[in-house]
Amino acid sequence: MQGNLENSFPDKSKEDIQRLMKLFYHHFADLIVESLRIFSISEEEAKGRMKFTNPEILDKDFKNGRTVILAGGHYNNWELFAVAVDGALKHDTVALYKPLNNLFFDEKMRTSRGKYGLKMISTRMAEKVFTEVKEKPSIVIFGTDQSPSRSGKGYWLKFLNQDTLVLFGTEKYAKEYNCPVYYGRLQKIKRGYYEFTFSLITDNPNGCAYGEITETHSRMLEADILRQPEYWLWTHKRWKHKKGAEVSSNELNF
Repeated sequence: MQGNLENSFPDKSKEDIQRLMKLFYHHFADLIVESLRIFSISEEEAKGRMKFTNPEILDKDFKNGRTVILAGGHYNNWELFAVAVDGALKHDTVALYKPLNNLFFDEKMRTSRGKYGLKMISTRMAEKVFTEVKEKPSIVIFGTDQSPSRSGKGYWLKFLNQDTLVLFGTEKYAKEYNCPVYYGRLQKIKRGYYEFTFSLITDNPNGCAYGEITETHSRMLEADILRQPEYWLWTHKRWKHKKGAEVSSNELNF
């Protein structure tokens, strides 16, 4: 974790990095307690703790029968977001995720996140998901800050001062199925309480240049992290791929 912070903020002093680490661990401790609480939280309490500031922004897409894509990251309490999101929107909600190796914890995660309507679907089933949701408007949620499993499948950009391989599925499926793309900003209001705001990236994905959607949602997440870095998940292995080790360009195969 300390290495992630030092590489992301090369201009900060050792004292500043230590301060950020303390702030992160304070938030992370809260996050663990809040996540455990989710197993027993009522739907009403979840709605009270996770406010959606502008869900009406999606109404036109629902009225037009359009499935939309939501890009976001592991910032603030994404577990509480998962519990509250289905009840806040007219769209059906689907989250694509990487299954955990431990089947017991994978089942627990899917059960807790999906207890009030969110469908948790493996990323391996993404193509099937988009084929099926054409029948009913849905919002398909991508966690865009995970590291791709293979370095040949992603998009290279500068993120937090580092060459970073970013998952490309948000842009790929948006263009393939003509889905509007939104970014989700998750802000901490106070301990245990959050606000979520939708920001439109594009409602015409095929009018965007190659990489434009990926660059945009990555920059929006980066701006949130730079504003309050202690709320991002610094403990994950985000930079395990090195540019040039296996793939040196954005000419990718899917």
